[in-house]
Amino acid sequence: MIEVRGLQKSYQDVSVLREIGFTVQQGEFFGIIGPNGSGKSTLLKMLSGVIAADAGEITLAGKPVGRYTRKELARVLAVLEQEGLPPVGFRVREVLEMGRYPYQNWLGEEQTDVGPLIDEIMQLLGLTPLADRTLDQLSGGEKQRVALGKALVQKPQVLLLDEPTTYLDIGYQIQLMDIVRKWQKTTQVTVVAVLHDLNLASLYCDRILMLHKGEQIGVGTPTDMLQSDRIEAVYGTRPIVMEHPVHRLPQIMLQSGS
Repeated sequence: MIEVRGLQKSYQDVSVLREIGFTVQQGEFFGIIGPNGSGKSTLLKMLSGVIAADAGEITLAGKPVGRYTRKELARVLAVLEQEGLPPVGFRVREVLEMGRYPYQNWLGEEQTDVGPLIDEIMQLLGLTPLADRTLDQLSGGEKQRVALGKALVQKPQVLLLDEPTTYLDIGYQIQLMDIVRKWQKTTQVTVVAVLHDLNLASLYCDRILMLHKGEQIGVGTPTDMLQSDRIEAVYGTRPIVMEHPVHRLPQIMLQSGS
């Protein structure tokens, strides 16, 4: 679904990404991790076509990202950012309806009735009771679910997540990630997620790309990538890595400096 070859990006002669290359298969949940300033969000913006590479190529569904029009790209790809929606006066259902823009004509009309699709996604996200509330009446977790709903209503083949749990408490983090994974398994959408929390990356991602100072450290399963030596080299602290008692995946604990 996604192929990245020899990707490079610089800003004012400062190299941000160097020789990045990987593939993401259809239906895969692919994570991108690394410390602050490692190039994660820049890479995601390049995958979404927002910024162009200085060198290298990104292909999406076999076609270079740069050859899509914005509307064509929005039919293939949706993005959920850290701060998904501003607190404006639109109602919840109206925001989800905006996700259908890539399929509408210049009058804002579609050939098919998408009401059942919107109803389904609102029910999935627990938004049905909030349908008539405006965004400024919602909590941060509720607004993030609305932003996710708007992305899912696009029916994308690829869903990009840019640290979607950053401002959420732990309950909302798990809830959001569970919803994304359920949708991914049901629809075979490809998910690429920039994640700050290594434990969430371990639990939800099939494979992980680790970046450090703009360089690709490696790509592999959570068990391959989340090892003490590698985490210490990249993050500057040596963690305790344990096996999750249920999922048999690595979980990270930080050691006290005292």
